Amino acid sequence: MGRALSPAGLARQVSLTRRISLTSWIVIALAAGALLGIFFPGAAKGLAPVSNIFLRLIKSIVGPLLFGTIVSGVAAMGELKAMGRIAAKSLVYFEIATTAALAIGLVVVNAMRPGSGLQLAGGGETTALAKPLSLGQIFEHAAPANIFEALAQNDVLPMVVFFFLFGAACATVGAKARPVTEFAGAVAEVMFRYTRYVMYTAPFGVAAAMAVAIGSKGSGVLFGLGKLVGTLYVALGLFVALVLWPTLVAARVPLARFWEAARQPVVIAFSTASSEAALPLALENMERLGVPKHIVGFVLPIGYSFNLTGTALYLSLAAVFIAQASGARMGVGAQITMLVTLMLTSKGVAGVPRAALVVLAGTLSSFQLPQEGITLLLGVDALMDMGRTAANVLGNCVATAAVGRWEGSAVGEAGSEVEVAG
Repeated sequence: MGRALSPAGLARQVSLTRRISLTSWIVIALAAGALLGIFFPGAAKGLAPVSNIFLRLIKSIVGPLLFGTIVSGVAAMGELKAMGRIAAKSLVYFEIATTAALAIGLVVVNAMRPGSGLQLAGGGETTALAKPLSLGQIFEHAAPANIFEALAQNDVLPMVVFFFLFGAACATVGAKARPVTEFAGAVAEVMFRYTRYVMYTAPFGVAAAMAVAIGSKGSGVLFGLGKLVGTLYVALGLFVALVLWPTLVAARVPLARFWEAARQPVVIAFSTASSEAALPLALENMERLGVPKHIVGFVLPIGYSFNLTGTALYLSLAAVFIAQASGARMGVGAQITMLVTLMLTSKGVAGVPRAALVVLAGTLSSFQLPQEGITLLLGVDALMDMGRTAANVLGNCVATAAVGRWEGSAVGEAGSEVEVAG
């Protein structure tokens, strides 16, 4: 018979539990969910409502938090010329980073050749996918016809444009708009606290999401097409090492403090395969890192449409993988042409269901590659989606911190509070 814990022993256990960070709890939950999905797939599939509840709570944060952060930040700044400079720096960096991601994907897939030896079956049925947006359609979509509709649909791009213009108008009006800007600032602070409360449920949502993903697909998803999954993660690792890390070093962002701020959003993005789930925490942590509110509120959400580096890398890798699996030969010229094409079409990824597969389907058609290749990818898409989503979030956090430093802000200096919870 076990001995009862003394009050002092119980207090030590409670203290130890409290010292475990939220990030650690999320990682533990991630492993627990994977084991549950492998060994008890039937029970795991029944946890979908738990995962959906967490994601719904996260989605409830996005609109109010963007309103508070962007409006109060732009109004307090007051200089529209400076915001134009920030936008120019952001877009130039986004294009360079996206091109680098596409190129790394091409180099790694050609070096590792994960599709060689596979027999791509013809005549398969592919899931019906929406058409990717053209660049002109993206800019048209960014103009908010109805802000309440954008809020209801959690459509980030038109929200950013509307709140930016609204904040600029508040800055122009001056003292008369002070009650509005103070209200926006108060909304931001309240939503940061609301985010903290929601994040207490993150381990449960993460465990459920992982359990459902593995329980639904079967444990075979961990091993099937393993070389393709491994190739993607090698490429993502190289992208972090060759692009993101040097960007932080060049911008003189302290690496340890940056990772302290970025790790929770990245883990949330990886475990839920949802960039949207990581956005509220990323907004708060980048501001706590020392990036000014107006830069965080502009660069991070805009990056969700124009800086999807993980997705871009996946697209170039997946397209060449399908060419290898089908026996098609793509020369250097054809691959460079595809890279240029994907530089444009990858901007239409945001806000489209099965977003990466949408653009991939269009690319396959353009280069006469078999659409059945998408069916081959679907079996392990959940595992690859986790990696590319985490890379998207990490890349946007890097962009936000770097632009903050390039604007002369004291990003990552001692004294900034980074940890949100735990």
